[in-house]
Amino acid sequence: MKKMLITGAAGAIGQAITKHLEGDYHLTLVDRNFDDYPENLALDAVKIAIDLDNSEAWEGLLEDIEYIVHLAGNPDAFAKFEEVWQPNFIIPKLLFEYAEQASKLKRIVFASSVHAVDGYPEGKEIQVNDPTRPDGYYGISKLYMESVANYYAYQKGIEAIGIRIGNYSTTGSKFSKEINLHGLAEIITENDFNHLLDCCLNTELSEPFLIVNGISNNSFNRLEIESLKTLIGYEPKDNAFDMAEVEIQKNEPTV
Repeated sequence: MKKMLITGAAGAIGQAITKHLEGDYHLTLVDRNFDDYPENLALDAVKIAIDLDNSEAWEGLLEDIEYIVHLAGNPDAFAKFEEVWQPNFIIPKLLFEYAEQASKLKRIVFASSVHAVDGYPEGKEIQVNDPTRPDGYYGISKLYMESVANYYAYQKGIEAIGIRIGNYSTTGSKFSKEINLHGLAEIITENDFNHLLDCCLNTELSEPFLIVNGISNNSFNRLEIESLKTLIGYEPKDNAFDMAEVEIQKNEPTV
């Protein structure tokens, strides 16, 4: 069975993809702690509670690892520079430095973000090749990681795919009352993200580096995804606008 390392594995996305992948990969899960981790999830996985922002944490961590899904980092889109420096700048640097030494590594799939380009006006569908326009230091940190991955792909031969993840919605979660059309246009559901991750892990690459947009099949998408059907086989099923309408109708008072 193929061996995979998932960083940031205790987070919402980490837990969801672990549940999705655990039958197909031998998993090593890494996070700062697993104190609140579900007891019945990934019983056969190796769980390592460690802080990845120091080089000692990486010693031997990637031995025999074939795939890495990198989610670790500060996820606060409005974080200050000081709050993203260690988790979002130092950790990616160490990840790729040690990935270069990992003899069995085939590919890294990492979490970028819509915030790398969300500085554009609302209502614009952003193409993956549009000039980047971050909306804060968090978005800047994601562009930094994209650049590091690009460098290691073309200069060191490490395959990497970055997913500009939109507004991630776990299965069963309800839409916030404050969500607007812009927020709906950025949603990617858990099921669609799992499918997108499968595509990123299994697709044949013509180039060693790729950035893809991570959005569901919404009535309007903040990020363009139509090209991903032929590029990597991504065919999302969910539409956040339809899902929100169903929820609104269910919550409307009956007369």
